[in-house]
Amino acid sequence: MEARITGHTVLTGLLGSPVAHSISPMMHNESFRRLGLDYAYLAFNVGTENLKTAVEGLKVLGIRGFNLTMPDKNLMAEYCDHLSPAAEIIGAVNTVVNENGVLTGHTTDGIGYMQAAKDAGFDLTGKTMTLLGGGGAATAICVQAALDGLKEIHVFNIKDPFFPRLQSLVERINERTGCKVTLDNLADKAALKSAVENSHILTNGTSVGMSPNTDGCLIEDMSLFRPDLIVSDVIYNPEETKLLRLAREHGCRTFNGLYMLLYQGAAAFKLWTGQDMPVDVIKEKYFTR
Repeated sequence: MEARITGHTVLTGLLGSPVAHSISPMMHNESFRRLGLDYAYLAFNVGTENLKTAVEGLKVLGIRGFNLTMPDKNLMAEYCDHLSPAAEIIGAVNTVVNENGVLTGHTTDGIGYMQAAKDAGFDLTGKTMTLLGGGGAATAICVQAALDGLKEIHVFNIKDPFFPRLQSLVERINERTGCKVTLDNLADKAALKSAVENSHILTNGTSVGMSPNTDGCLIEDMSLFRPDLIVSDVIYNPEETKLLRLAREHGCRTFNGLYMLLYQGAAAFKLWTGQDMPVDVIKEKYFTR
């Protein structure tokens, strides 16, 4: 096979720890190849202790941009010169664009979720969501959903040490968007029941139910599932979590987090190259269920 790397090849990549399992290098490099772009995407095992040094080095090397996964997303926000509106509200970054040494941080996870919802046939504009969880994926979804025009979001999280920080985030979303966001204790079953009954979509933004602990499910009351309720899960391993299976068995329409991963990558690809990722090709090659 003819060597593709040249003296002009533009570098992109992924920082995090661990990263060896990531599908991102395959989807981005295949997209570059398909579009004839002289770019390359590599994965770098970099934790928070070495993140600043790595970022400075990549700036010197002229990297075009990079993704971040755990545990680097929050710390990276401090090293950016500018932040997108969503990244500023969240205080976390999963995509960085380098313009001549000036780093702009974005968060594309929420964009990925909203596009995955559209891909599944659901327009959530003006709708109400119940969102389980307050971690990275959940907060990214919450902020982007608010920015994209959801009317109301009910967030439920365990009363852990991060709960006050989540309250501050909710206040920022309410101040900066037209969406009404409320935060409740996940243990408050009455509040959860009321929220789901008044929501168009229920989304699990936690890792509960993820392989290998596939018996986990945050919804215990089966009466919450009704045929007109959409149920989604950020988890894609297993493809159908216990939550999605129970919802489907009760007549709900469902979708998992697989295409959220695809579309967050596509959003980053567009930021770096200015071109659309060939998502149909990438979906067929790497995301077939």
